[in-house]
Amino acid sequence: MTAAALPRAEPESAGLSSPRLRRVGEALRREVEAGRIPGAVIGIMRGGKVAHLEAVGHRDPATKEPLKVDAIFSIASMTKAMTSTAVMMLVEEGRVLLGDPVSKYLPPLAELKVAEPGGTTRAPKQLPTIQDLLRHTSGLTYRDRGTTPAHALYPGSSVWAAERMTKDEAIAALATAPLLFDPGSSWEYGFSTDVLGFVVEAATGKPLGSVLQERLWGPLGMADTSFALPPAKRVRYALPVAKDPLTILANVPAHHATDKTQKWESGGGGTVSTVSDYLRFAEMLRQGGKLGAADILGRGTVALMTADHLPASFNNMIADKMDPAAAGYGFGLGFAVRRQNGIAAMAGSAGDYYWSGVYGTYFWVDPREELTVVFMAAAPGLIRLRYRQMARNLVYQALL
Repeated sequence: MTAAALPRAEPESAGLSSPRLRRVGEALRREVEAGRIPGAVIGIMRGGKVAHLEAVGHRDPATKEPLKVDAIFSIASMTKAMTSTAVMMLVEEGRVLLGDPVSKYLPPLAELKVAEPGGTTRAPKQLPTIQDLLRHTSGLTYRDRGTTPAHALYPGSSVWAAERMTKDEAIAALATAPLLFDPGSSWEYGFSTDVLGFVVEAATGKPLGSVLQERLWGPLGMADTSFALPPAKRVRYALPVAKDPLTILANVPAHHATDKTQKWESGGGGTVSTVSDYLRFAEMLRQGGKLGAADILGRGTVALMTADHLPASFNNMIADKMDPAAAGYGFGLGFAVRRQNGIAAMAGSAGDYYWSGVYGTYFWVDPREELTVVFMAAAPGLIRLRYRQMARNLVYQALL
């Protein structure tokens, strides 16, 4: 599938108001003019057709080079949804089971311990399963997500580890870092999806990037999605403003803007992509696992992935630990899942699902409204939370 293959539609024929869609660009241009973001690209599909694709602002804020709709962004944790999809392909084939302990595929993780107050550890009540990794109930975390002695024993983040450690060193570090809680007893963000990437490699005998290229990116026509940014495509790579507008500190550039390389392909945060590429992936999910001739997942598998897998007692885990506007969300097998129409401080429908990236990228799918939306900006730092709410509200106000 080529970039031109996504069908297009005039907004009104897709149930969107053209005058109201103009507010999208107007709002984003105000943000650019205020210096809060360098630019942004947003793509909106409804009913299987692209009804709005727009770029505003600058690819490089220093030179004021215009941003184009084919700009390439570091999508960080939006990689997680694709890695989770690769795992579910193996589940469909019976090569991986959701209830399997992760140690079945990665033996060094058979001796994991749970952190106790005072810095001691104990054996877990049960080892984390593949399902725990997919829904982030494994007990694994990132070093930067807390200040306890347990947090200090973790690598900093997905890409931090991939740049500084070999794969074996990373697995060894995770094997000795204590879990924050018994698997299945709480929710916490961290290295779970990187471990899923290692599971994919163990089950297939291939690098994660090769599996994704052969089974996801290639069939869907995602020509600009990869773990490494090819030199020829650097002219399309989006850069942030020099200083974080909230802290006034210098922005740390995403790893693809530097000459650093990943020693292993980080399934938790290592890819680049474009709005059009990621629309293909997200729309495939909305259509039940297929897009055009590409048959990626079964309808029942997508239904399982996009169901809420957190107990009702796990209330507001996403809002409390990740994004305050996401109150009322649970978590499925790779995405946050909305439990009801209200509660959250952003527009949406019960059953919609989303995830995001630390550098300013975001996507969501709303099956009820037949909506698939991808927003990408080079906006690291907490200001990225502003655009998750803004993008949603701008899209839903345009529905006819």
